[in-house]
Amino acid sequence: MKKHSKTYPTTALADAQRSALLTAVKRGEPFSTETGMPISYAGKAADTNWYDFAIEFIDKKWPHFSANQRKNVAKAMTPATIALLRTPPKQFDPVKVRTALREYAFNHKRRTNTEEAIPDEFRVILDWVQRNTLSMAAWEQSDRIDAVVTALGTRLDGTPSAASSVTRNRRIMNLAMEYAVRRGILRHNPLPKGKGSGGGAPKVAQAIDKRSLLNTEQVTALLDWIGKRPRRGLIYRAFFATLCYAGLRPEEAVALRVGDAALPETGWGEFIVHEARPEVGSQWTDSGKPHDDRDLKGRAVGDTRTVPIHPDLVAFLREIIDRYKLQPTDLLFPGENGGMLAGSVFRRVWEKARKIVLKPHEYRSPAGKRVYDCRNTCLTAWLNKGIPPAQVAEWAGNSVPVLLATYARCINGQLASYQKQMESIRYVPETA
Repeated sequence: MKKHSKTYPTTALADAQRSALLTAVKRGEPFSTETGMPISYAGKAADTNWYDFAIEFIDKKWPHFSANQRKNVAKAMTPATIALLRTPPKQFDPVKVRTALREYAFNHKRRTNTEEAIPDEFRVILDWVQRNTLSMAAWEQSDRIDAVVTALGTRLDGTPSAASSVTRNRRIMNLAMEYAVRRGILRHNPLPKGKGSGGGAPKVAQAIDKRSLLNTEQVTALLDWIGKRPRRGLIYRAFFATLCYAGLRPEEAVALRVGDAALPETGWGEFIVHEARPEVGSQWTDSGKPHDDRDLKGRAVGDTRTVPIHPDLVAFLREIIDRYKLQPTDLLFPGENGGMLAGSVFRRVWEKARKIVLKPHEYRSPAGKRVYDCRNTCLTAWLNKGIPPAQVAEWAGNSVPVLLATYARCINGQLASYQKQMESIRYVPETA
């Protein structure tokens, strides 16, 4: 027999609850083995299976979420569901359990696809999970809630997840709980909130790591090596130069068409950036293509922004347009078969360039470790040249507060001037 207990702030409240429970016993009302409370207290929670609820939530939100949001919701629901099983699924491979949940159960597109059935090995796992998942009444048990919160911040190997992943997972789970409250399944959102409650997510560093920035010599050497690669080196050089010189996000650069760039024979050019194509995976997009079609981040639907093109970058772009006979409607950085440039490909090129060009200690450092660090290097350089933050934010597609919070630690160049101004502050008498 499982014991249940609960602490109340006053004796009067505890006595009142005790009297209510005794009354339920006298009436012969059945009690829940999960919560220790009368069945009538649970409402819809005891009658609703968590796994079924999670699928309902995903199906309801699927049309309104971007492909990346769909993928993130599936990632968050997976560990939460495993934490809400009656018994651990020890008879199955842990990786396959997570794959079955993330890629099939919590993927509306695959689960409802009548032309492609779920593989048998995953179907067996999902049937077992559905039968062995606790009801929503589990959300009324503090130990179960703690188990879910812990699972949301832990990788499969038991190590802590990145702070950004934990924050994202908890935000998604809060959306699910609020949906449960609106459906009348739960009386309130049971997830802990506030400091000291165990609900505070780890802090996510908003400011970038200054060590991740590349210096001028490193960027020059990397672009030069990439440009000398056989076959498509010039395209990759122009792509990375667009991030380093114009500060575009990778998903914005891959979406550029030749007609989006004004490229004079000499001097500065201009990009009209109006769309982004983040690479998410064909199983998450409505189109069935790996890249999702999105408007610009943080902008209204159909909005655009203009970004200046450095003369050096203009030359790189004009060279690939001439070399590959690109037309105004063609992608500016076409992939192998003329389609979108694949993230796996340009990340591999960048990694190889870092390994060959950078010194061993530089390669092991965070310097340029992510392709996105090219954009960070560009925006930091603009700010350090004294370009007003409002203008940099406009070119970058950020708000000024976000821009300053992200790059404040990397702004330098004015230090000598500031030190000169502070020299007049003295607390020690000058010596004769």
